[in-house]
Amino acid sequence: MKLTVKTDTLEISANTAGAELCSVKKDGTEYLWQAGDAWKRYAPILFPFICSPKDKTYKADGKVYKMPANHGFARDMEFESLGTDGRSISFKLKSCEKTLEIYPYDFELTVKFTVDGDRVEVLNSVKNTGNRDMYFYLGGHPAFNCPLEDGLSFGDYKVVYSEKETIVQPLLNGGERTILENSDSYDLTRALFDEDVIMKDAPASDRVTLKSDKGSRSVSVYFPESKCIAVWSSTGDDRAKFVCLEPWTSVPVYCDDEFEDIEKKPHAVKLAAGEVFDYRYFIEVR
Repeated sequence: MKLTVKTDTLEISANTAGAELCSVKKDGTEYLWQAGDAWKRYAPILFPFICSPKDKTYKADGKVYKMPANHGFARDMEFESLGTDGRSISFKLKSCEKTLEIYPYDFELTVKFTVDGDRVEVLNSVKNTGNRDMYFYLGGHPAFNCPLEDGLSFGDYKVVYSEKETIVQPLLNGGERTILENSDSYDLTRALFDEDVIMKDAPASDRVTLKSDKGSRSVSVYFPESKCIAVWSSTGDDRAKFVCLEPWTSVPVYCDDEFEDIEKKPHAVKLAAGEVFDYRYFIEVR
């Protein structure tokens, strides 16, 4: 079921399927990728893992579990609608027999999208409803149209960080390449994503922007609470007219594969029984 909120500045829609934001419009222009053939998602929620552990398996309390899908299970589950209030859309997901088979923690995940002027606040709240510590990773994966304006192309755009960064990317077959060296932007090409996602751990920046010097429209993700920012698009596919700007709580779970037990994975969020973890980021459109 899709819910919509419209204000004087923005119109947004989100779906109970995955609590996924599926539209962000300003002045009739759609900024969010519309789940085309090149990638059939809009802006999935990554929980309780970002990416996958080795062989999709991990241990909790010494027991082996298998997480069958990439990026956890939240993006593929039906959430309960908590309705709208004129500016916000809210959803909730609770642990159940199905989730406990692959993730042995009781939880509530609440997702809220709120329009504030020209930006959308995305708030993910995890509550530990069990009687022991729980461990998880959490992130966003919003995909934005690229180009954002008629007459422009994918290659007319660049990714701009709010501060100078150095990004060195490991290569899939070994070695590494430098994406940025004490600089704040790179131009988009299809080949840029030949080695998959471009991640920056512990960024100096708190904002990343997709823009073109040839156009007037841009979109930014402001991530004041993120310890990793990722940028991704499908390589070698000209149908993939999108770029994902992904704020994450940390690097992905596979970076912690040295530790099989989720309790020992250094980048997992640890949440005590009864406590709530809030994680938010903002989508800003111009």
